[in-house]
Amino acid sequence: MNKLDIQYQKLLKDILKNGVEKSDRTGTGTISVFGKQIHHDMAEGFPLLTTKKMPFKTIATELMWFLQGDTNIKYLLKNNCHIWSGDAYKNYVNDPVIKAQWDKGGDIADINEFENLILSSDEFAEKWGELGPVYGKQWRSWQDIDWLYIDQIQNLINDLKTNPDSRRLMVSAWNVGELNDMVLPPCHYGFQVYTREMELEERIWRWCLSLGHHPSYGADLEHEDLDERGYPKRIISLMWNQRSVDTFLGLPFNIASYGLLLVMLAKEVNMLPGHLIGSLGDVHLYNNHIEQACEQISREPKQLPIVKLSSGHNLRAALRGKPEEIDLNDFMLIDYDPYPTIKAPLSN
Repeated sequence: MNKLDIQYQKLLKDILKNGVEKSDRTGTGTISVFGKQIHHDMAEGFPLLTTKKMPFKTIATELMWFLQGDTNIKYLLKNNCHIWSGDAYKNYVNDPVIKAQWDKGGDIADINEFENLILSSDEFAEKWGELGPVYGKQWRSWQDIDWLYIDQIQNLINDLKTNPDSRRLMVSAWNVGELNDMVLPPCHYGFQVYTREMELEERIWRWCLSLGHHPSYGADLEHEDLDERGYPKRIISLMWNQRSVDTFLGLPFNIASYGLLLVMLAKEVNMLPGHLIGSLGDVHLYNNHIEQACEQISREPKQLPIVKLSSGHNLRAALRGKPEEIDLNDFMLIDYDPYPTIKAPLSN
């Protein structure tokens, strides 16, 4: 049973039934509830919603952008990912010089021309494609009070390999001193991972399941036998925290993105993905998403897909700052059969 889509549909219903009207920075208006949670067992499939088609490659592209520490939309546009273009374009049209040019009857680029200029002109991209110290900057080069840069992702991986029972396996994007320099303060502002050792019975069961065998197939095995086969000893789970949740457009991306990050971390440190948990603050539907939410609620969930990584190459390439070595085809999405896309406007 696909419990993830069911949870998501229940969350939509909760907002529609119990949400209160709230204004917002975009001027669109929302209905909102507070303090909700999504909880998914990764053993039940990859957390990509089936009640509407989700653009998996776009989700993977944004995650790789974060992991490189990049904060310029040029990499995203090169990979046909447009989800941050509106924020960059808003900076462009609100710039006093550009506004003055427009007020005098001059021409300014529309968003399509703006994106083409980002791709074709390094000078234009350097100035207008930059979003400030958003997620990637904080994940990979957090600046402390001594002006030293901290690579939180690499530190997390190192700690997972050397001290996996630590209660400090955390990454934060909420750098208070740099919030005003960001085009948008982080919505999902931090995550924590947790690992545990498997008992022998569970380890055998999971190993047999991975091979398509009955658990009795491994009845005589000991931990040492599974160690020799390189089979993981530990389960790794991830919980992310999110202050502001665009439930129709944003949350499905966030769920899948952190699910993919969990799979990548598990691969890198030889653990098995466990539970994915989202702790959600202001959970809202924009007023122009209500009809779309009702349509999605009416759809019967299908079987979740599976994601496999052919290697850990992409994570290592991102950590080395080698975007040219990243191959999104390394993320293999298997048996994804969703309902059609439901379009809705993005509020910037």
